[in-house]
Amino acid sequence: MDALQAARDQVGRSFRILSAHRCSLHNARVGGAPQSQHLQLAVDIALRGHDPNVLLAALRDAGFTGFGFYTTFIHADMGRSRQWFGSRKARQIWPA
Repeated sequence: MDALQAARDQVGRSFRILSAHRCSLHNARVGGAPQSQHLQLAVDIALRGHDPNVLLAALRDAGFTGFGFYTTFIHADMGRSRQWFGSRKARQIWPA
């Protein structure tokens, strides 16, 4: 929560959280991966009203290490360092 607040402070705007920590039952119900970082420390933040570059930089500066890039939101977690794109269109929105 401290890292999320640090990112929010850096961006200077509130975050609309679409998903965060999930219990294993809810994770299964929503089709989450069995080893989803949402079972640990993960958050999905809506992009609306945010500059994707600014948001990503703030999340990285706050200590998030795993990123999933989508057209309407970003997934950020504190698992192993990695990134993925939800679609080709998402690749166009997000920096390389």
